[in-house]
Amino acid sequence: MTVSERAHELAIAAAQAAADKKAQDIVIIDVGDQLAITDAFLLAAAPNERQVLAIVDAIEEALLDLPEKAKPVRREGERGGRWVLLDYVDIVVHVQHTEEREFYALDRLWKDCPTIPFVDRDLARAEAATGSGE
Repeated sequence: MTVSERAHELAIAAAQAAADKKAQDIVIIDVGDQLAITDAFLLAAAPNERQVLAIVDAIEEALLDLPEKAKPVRREGERGGRWVLLDYVDIVVHVQHTEEREFYALDRLWKDCPTIPFVDRDLARAEAATGSGE
């Protein structure tokens, strides 16, 4: 894994914020060996523009709440709400409408890069509760 500790922290916090807003297909891709400009891409999708924007807002809030606050150096695509890019230098967040996610298929474009595991904490808690009740 080539991502820095900071990039890993940002990616996991952003992924959890996206999951909290019901983002779909959340994937963190380690692109550090392929790109000099960032360590990781976070990809997430939503079925409508309003949810895309809600996910973006939640990610920004979550990263501002970290002990070492993070603000994006660049934000693009917000007006349309179909594909919003947040550039935090260490990570680049792509929140896409489901149709854009399928059409542009960034996952396939970067398929040779390793992914960073992410498990939604609410899903993990639910599975733990179900497992302990048996």
